[in-house]
Amino acid sequence: MYKQVAKPLLFKLDAERAHHFTFDNLKRLAGLPGAKAVLRGLYDYQHPSLKREVFGLKFPNPVGLAAGLDKNAVLTDELATMGFGFVEIGTVTPRPQPGNPQPRLFRLPADEALINRMGFNNDGATVVAERLRKRQNKQLIIGGNIGKNKDTPNEDAAQDYVAAFDALAEVVDYFVVNVSSPNTPGLRELQDKKPLISLLQQVQARNQARTTPRPLLLKIAPDLTDAQLDDILEIARETKLSGLVATNTTIARPETLRTPATTVAAHGAGGLSGRPLRERATEVIRYLHRRSEGGLPIIGAGGIHSAQDALDKLAAGASLVQLYTGFIYEGPGLVGQINRALVP
Repeated sequence: MYKQVAKPLLFKLDAERAHHFTFDNLKRLAGLPGAKAVLRGLYDYQHPSLKREVFGLKFPNPVGLAAGLDKNAVLTDELATMGFGFVEIGTVTPRPQPGNPQPRLFRLPADEALINRMGFNNDGATVVAERLRKRQNKQLIIGGNIGKNKDTPNEDAAQDYVAAFDALAEVVDYFVVNVSSPNTPGLRELQDKKPLISLLQQVQARNQARTTPRPLLLKIAPDLTDAQLDDILEIARETKLSGLVATNTTIARPETLRTPATTVAAHGAGGLSGRPLRERATEVIRYLHRRSEGGLPIIGAGGIHSAQDALDKLAAGASLVQLYTGFIYEGPGLVGQINRALVP
């Protein structure tokens, strides 16, 4: 029903407007008596064989929602009814910020892709934390994807990540440090070995000082070379990370894109996600899994638009997978399709 009815209507709207329209109306719909039960009946598929234990957390199934869709944790209860095994909120910064000027989100329908330069638009860590405290579904595993504010210089970035960590530590189950978004000026410079080790060590020190430390992961770009990926694995060992998220969006514009180059260029800068990222993201997962000898859990993301896409990520070495662009193009039925395909 989504692809036949809802999607054609939503795709007539500007991409960001469609996002807010969907969120607002899903919130209203789910508030009606019995609506959440109906949503569960339509989309939620659970089976004992789907359960996974990864970095000490018990997931009801391995299919999660990637960061970027529910940045401000406004729809976690509703998303739980659609069968997700976990939801990653954010990216959340210490202080609220509006993000980059609009328009900043564009569809490439011929490629089943998106280009975004949102720029960490979010309500700020304090507001998001309070919202999570009030959620009804306390069983849903929540990941907290954290970043720095745009006006914070890179030399002070660690302070922002620690501040966001402190605000969210009681209300999320795991953390993801995001230094790989292409939409905050200079952010990807923090992926370089020396600044990244320093940043992660400071966040990890705060984490390990807690009575119950949270699993700490790092989200990486698909644009890294093999040598840089080797550095990431060394950094992960040195800073005792619990895992990696592979991958974020890409700044590349592949020649294989079906969308006319003039249209792509007109959309401007931003991260490309969706089907064009599928193979590269899987390559990165396979490389990291092989080089780490399977010793470092990986959440696989990037171009998952079908059950087979998810199976390919898991076969490459991912322990869990996440959807974003595929969820927009395929609809909520994709979650159950993947989970059903995973049941022997």
